[in-house]
Amino acid sequence: MASLATAEPALCPGALPAAESVVPACMFAPDRGCVDDPCGEEGSEDGEGTNGESADHLDLSSKAVLVSPTGEQYDSLLRHLRERIDEGCGETIYVVGMGSDGGDYGLDDKDLEASVATVKSLCEQIEADLIWLRERTDTGGKIQDYLIRRRVGEQDFLEVRVAVVGNVDAGKSTLLGVLTHGELDNGRGFARQKLFRHKHEMESGRTSSVGNDILGFDQEGQVVNKPDSHGGGLDWTKICEKSSKVITFIDLAGHEKYLKTTVFGMTGHLPDFCMLMVGSNAGIVGMTKEHLGLALALNVPVFVVVTKIDMCPANILQETLKLLQRLLKSPGCRKIPVLVQNKDDVIVTASNFSSERMCPIFQISNVTGENMDLLKMFLNLLSSRTNFNNDEPAEFQIDDTYSVPGVGTVVSGTTLRGMIRLNDTLLLGPDPLGTFIPIAVKSIHRKRMPVREVRGGQTASFALKKIKRSSIRKGMVMVSPKLMPQATWEFEAEILVLHHPTTISPRYQAMVHCGSIRQTATILTMNRDCLRTGDKASVHFRFIKTPEYLHCDQKLVFREGRTKAVGTITKLLQSVNTQAAKAQQAKMLGIKKTSKEGTAANEEAGSTARPPSPNTPQLPTVAEEEALCKDGNKENKLKSGGGGRRRGGQRHRGKGLNAAPISTAVPAGAAGTA
Repeated sequence: MASLATAEPALCPGALPAAESVVPACMFAPDRGCVDDPCGEEGSEDGEGTNGESADHLDLSSKAVLVSPTGEQYDSLLRHLRERIDEGCGETIYVVGMGSDGGDYGLDDKDLEASVATVKSLCEQIEADLIWLRERTDTGGKIQDYLIRRRVGEQDFLEVRVAVVGNVDAGKSTLLGVLTHGELDNGRGFARQKLFRHKHEMESGRTSSVGNDILGFDQEGQVVNKPDSHGGGLDWTKICEKSSKVITFIDLAGHEKYLKTTVFGMTGHLPDFCMLMVGSNAGIVGMTKEHLGLALALNVPVFVVVTKIDMCPANILQETLKLLQRLLKSPGCRKIPVLVQNKDDVIVTASNFSSERMCPIFQISNVTGENMDLLKMFLNLLSSRTNFNNDEPAEFQIDDTYSVPGVGTVVSGTTLRGMIRLNDTLLLGPDPLGTFIPIAVKSIHRKRMPVREVRGGQTASFALKKIKRSSIRKGMVMVSPKLMPQATWEFEAEILVLHHPTTISPRYQAMVHCGSIRQTATILTMNRDCLRTGDKASVHFRFIKTPEYLHCDQKLVFREGRTKAVGTITKLLQSVNTQAAKAQQAKMLGIKKTSKEGTAANEEAGSTARPPSPNTPQLPTVAEEEALCKDGNKENKLKSGGGGRRRGGQRHRGKGLNAAPISTAVPAGAAGTA
C-alpha cells in the first residue's frame, strides 16, 4: 500500500488539506469529471454559500450538509447524485462524513445517523439501493462508504464484461469455475471441467475457444450463482432474474497457437475490463506480456490476479510479485501497482480503477479459497466504462452464428449503440458484394433470458427470419436503415508497429482485427518507404476478400505470424456502389436460375431465401411431388458424390452463390467509385 499512499495523497485520512487541491477527493467516485462534488458528499454550507448565488452554484463542500439540508440544498444534492449515477452507468460510491473544505474528516454518531437517513431519502427519490461497504474512524469521528446502485426491472440487469487472459496453465478456466459455480477446486482440474465446450478441451485441459460465463450479484452485493445439485450446470435465466448486476467473463485461450482466437475475443467482444492471470509458481512467462500489451493497445483497464499461492514457496511468490510490479511500472505500462490485502484496499482501488492508471494485484488460491471474497467484492464494485445514448440509430455487431432446431438462424453479438426492439427491421450486411438486406428480429435473448429490447453496450442474441446461417459471417453488422450503411473496400489507418522481424513495405498482407471483423488486408501505399519495429505511419489498406462496414476512429490490431501492429482508422476510401452491386447480384441470380432450373424446382420449393423461378413447374398432386423429389435426390447424389439430397443441394448451391460473387466483387466496387 506504500505505492498507493504516495500516489494518491488525498485518499489518506491524515493527508494535508493542501494535497486536496491537487487530487480532488471526488476521485472516489467512478465518474470521469471531478466537477460535481467531493467524495460523494455533495453538500453545501448550511445556507451560507447561497447569498446571491443560484442553486446551481451552491458551495457543495462541507461534510455537515447531509445532517439537515434545506429544500434548495436537497434538490441540488438530488440533481448531482442523479448525474453521478448516470456517469457511473447506474452506480456510484458515496462517502458520508468527508468534505473537501479542509475540515476534519468524520462525523459523530448522531450526525452520521442523520446524514445516512438523508442519503437513504435521496436514494428512494431516484429509485436506487444503498449498500453499506465499510466504516472507518478519523479525527472528527466516523466515515462510512456506501455503494448506490440504480434499481433495474425484473427482466433487466447491469452488465460488465471482463476478459480473462494470461499464459497457459495460469488457472484462468479454474478460477472462473470456482467463481461461477461456488465450489473450490481439488488441484486436479475439477473446477474447469464445467466450463469446457469441446471434447479436445476436456482431454488436454486447454481452452481453445472463446467461452462465456456469468456471475450474478443481487442488491446486497451477494453472489446469486447456485449450481444445479444434479448436473452441476447453471440456470442462466434464474441467475439473471435474481441479479441486479451480472459480470460476464470472456474466457480466452492462453496458448500461443490460439492467439488469433484471443485477439478476436479482445476486439470483437468489447470487454470493459481485463483480468490478467499470472501463475505464482511460473511467473511472467510466455504469452503474459503479449496479452498485457494487447489490453494496453486497446485501452482496456487491467487488473492482475496471481493464482496458486497455496502451492508456491514464499520466496518464489515474492520474486513473481517483484517482477510483476517492475513490469507494470515500466515505461510501456506506466501503471501504479497496488497489492490488495483487505476490504479497504478493494474499495479504494475499485473507486479509482476507471482512471486506468491504478492496477490492483490480487493473490488468490482456487484450492483453499484464500482472498476469493476480496476478488468477488471488487467485481461487484466495478461499473461499466461506457455511456450509451438510446436515441441514436441502432447498430449491432455479430460475433457468432448458430442454427437452432425449431428456431432457425440465431446471431449473437454486442449492441454498439441505440435500442433494438422485438420485430424491428434492420439492415444486415455487408454480403460479399457489399449490399445490405432488410431483416426482421423475431426474438431477443440476453444471457438465455427472453427480453423485449436491448440497449447500447448490452450483449444479446437474435433469432432472424428468412435467412440461412451460411449467408451470415462474423464481422457482419445489423444497423438501422436510418444510417444508410455503406460497405468499404479500402481505408486509411494510422498504425504503430509493435514488433516485426524485418521490414514492412507495400503489397504486404496481414490479418486485420477491427471489432468483430477478421480479414486479411493488403497494404497498397504508405507515407514511408518501409516500416520497422516501433515505426508509426499512415497506411492505405485494401481487404482481399469482401468489403466490410467500418467507422472512422475504430481501433484495429494488425497481425501476421510474429508481426503485431495497432492503429486507428482515419479515413474510409472506396465504398461499394450499392446500385452496381445489386445489379451484379441480380445478374448472378438470373444466370443461376436458368442453369439450375430443375434443381431449384425440386430442392427449393419451400424455401423463402430466394424467389421461385418463373419456369418452376406446378406440383398439383402429392404423388407427382414425391416422384419429383425422388428424381431430385438422384440428381443431387450424382453431383455431390453420395451425400444426402439436402446436403448435396446446399453444397452445390453454396459454390454457385459464394465463389462467383467473390471473384466479381472487386470490379463491382471499383466500378461504383470510378
